[in-house]
Amino acid sequence: MRIFITGGAGFIGSHLCDYFLAHGNHVVAMDNFITGSPDNIAHLKNNAQFEFIKQDVTTFINVPGSIDAVLHFASPASPKSYLDFPIQTMKVGALGTHNALGVARAKKARFLLASTSEVYGDPLEHPQKESYWGNVNPIGPRGVYDEAKRFAEALTLAYHREHGMETRIVRIFNTYGPRNALDDGRVVPNFVGQALRGEPLTVHGDGSQTRSFCYVSDLVQGIAQLLRSDEELPVNLGNPNELTIKLFAERINALTENQAGIIFTNRPVDDPSRRNPDITKARTRLGWEPQVSLDDGLRETIAYFRARMKR
Repeated sequence: MRIFITGGAGFIGSHLCDYFLAHGNHVVAMDNFITGSPDNIAHLKNNAQFEFIKQDVTTFINVPGSIDAVLHFASPASPKSYLDFPIQTMKVGALGTHNALGVARAKKARFLLASTSEVYGDPLEHPQKESYWGNVNPIGPRGVYDEAKRFAEALTLAYHREHGMETRIVRIFNTYGPRNALDDGRVVPNFVGQALRGEPLTVHGDGSQTRSFCYVSDLVQGIAQLLRSDEELPVNLGNPNELTIKLFAERINALTENQAGIIFTNRPVDDPSRRNPDITKARTRLGWEPQVSLDDGLRETIAYFRARMKR
C-alpha cells in the first residue's frame, strides 16, 4: 500500500510512519513542524519507501501518484499547543480535514481521522462510550480543540454519506511514549521532565481527577487494525485502567527515584474530572486491547526523555 499521513512528523504520526514502513508499505508524510519535529523522522531520511512533504495541510494538497489510505493526524494535540495556536487548531480541524478528505476522495483511498477523547469534554458519563455525545464548553479556551475535532468527525461522516467514501474515525485517549515533546504540556512529559530534573511534580487541584494512559505502540496497533476493519463509526482507543493524577505522580517519582515530592496548583479551566475509555467496541470489533503495562511503558518513556535531556 501507499499511505499518506498528515502530521507525519508528530508524536503519533511518526510512529505510524515507522509501523507502516515496517510492514512493507510506502509512506508519504506531510507536516509543517508547527508542533511536529524533524527529529521524529530523521531516521527515515534514507529510506527509499519514505517521502516527506513540508506543507501546511490547510492549504491545497497535491500528492502525485496513487494513494491507498489517508491518515489525517495533523493538529496541535496538547493543551499547551492548542492554547498557543488556537486559530491554527481550528483551521486544521476544518480546512485541513476538508483537504485531506479531498485527497482521499480523488485517489479513491480509505480515510482515517484522528479524533480525540476531548470530544466528550468534561464527561457526565463514565467510562465514556462512543454513543455518548459529550459535555463540551464550545466557547471555553479548550473549545478550539474540542470543537475542531467534533467538526472534523461530522465532516468525515458527511463525506462518507454523501460520496460513499470508506472512512474510519479513532477517538484517541491519553497516549504517551518516546517522541512526546518534553515541553508540550501533557501530564506524562511534564511529570517525567520535572522528576528527571529533581523538581517537585506539579499537580493541578488536589490530584483526584483521573486519567488512563495508553502506550504509543498499543495505540498504533489499534489504529492499524481499525484502518483494516469495516467499522465506519468512531472507535475509542485507550487504556481503560484508570488512576488519579496524584497516584500517577507518585508512580513517576518512584520510577525516577525523585525525592522532591509533589506540589499542588490551581486546575485549568474546563479540565476534565474523569477521563476513561469504554473499549468494548475495540475489543469486539477489532480484537484489540492494550498489552503494555504502565510501568513498562513509563520505563521506556523515562529512558527516552533522560537521553534527550543529556543532549
